[in-house]
Amino acid sequence: MSAPATQVAHVLIEALPYIQRFSGKTIVVKYGGNAMTEEHLKHSFARDIVLMKLVGFNPVVVHGGGPQIGKLLDRIGKESRFIEGMRVTDAETMDVVEMVLGGLVNKEIVNLINAKGGRAVGLTGKDGDLIRARKLTLSRRQAEQGSEDVDIGFVGEVASIDASVVDMLDHGEFIPVIAPIGVGEDGRSYNINADLVAGKIAEVLGAEKLILLTNTPGVLDKQGELLTGLNAARVESLIEDGTIQGGMLPKIRCALDAVQGGVRAAHIIDGRVEHAVLLELFTDQGVGTLIHGSGQGGAE
Repeated sequence: MSAPATQVAHVLIEALPYIQRFSGKTIVVKYGGNAMTEEHLKHSFARDIVLMKLVGFNPVVVHGGGPQIGKLLDRIGKESRFIEGMRVTDAETMDVVEMVLGGLVNKEIVNLINAKGGRAVGLTGKDGDLIRARKLTLSRRQAEQGSEDVDIGFVGEVASIDASVVDMLDHGEFIPVIAPIGVGEDGRSYNINADLVAGKIAEVLGAEKLILLTNTPGVLDKQGELLTGLNAARVESLIEDGTIQGGMLPKIRCALDAVQGGVRAAHIIDGRVEHAVLLELFTDQGVGTLIHGSGQGGAE
């Protein structure tokens, strides 16, 4: 027997206990970064999601689309403005956000998954009253006057999730693909951070796992080595000593909130690695940082 064939058998045997453990369980995947913009990574992601469904998992995809929004705003001659990493979203910008996230990007992901043999259904938070939003107001500190509230427009946070439509699709033959647009009490649309939406949906669905795709290998120590098997106390200590900082902070907070809200484990993985989702789910080594609840062991 050829060596490659034997290697395939070993891979399948290594994957078997993970398939058995997670069959019938919900896995929420936040899809963003390079994985959404590079063609070969888009196709590998779609295959990963289809395979997850075929082996009995219930995948839910929540996606971002910041670069795509920026490109369309540039094309229409509208400047992108950010305050503390948040896109300032006036009414005109919100129309673009809704068109890009709820239309172009969402349907591209749906089409990719369907082309690989899946049955994806695209949703925004407005469908089935899925995501109720409230306006997000930033408080920005001033040098001498304390702090001031900063209006960044139609940017929201999650007020509540009614995941019944997702649950119905997820436990059927379908793969929900969700754009992070919510609706406020005023009936207006709000743009919400996709990490936050993925985390809250994972909590409400009682998901087994939350997977956040990023453009880094995961959480790194001060020597640049990958950290994994983290619990809440360890993460807090890494934040306090400055190991976790900058753009990783909101992602790690999202992961922590999810596991403290009942999700069994959260994973921050490198979306630049082909088939990163499968490598994290089905192999002993994995490809990212695992964060688990305080009462759980490190191996998942």
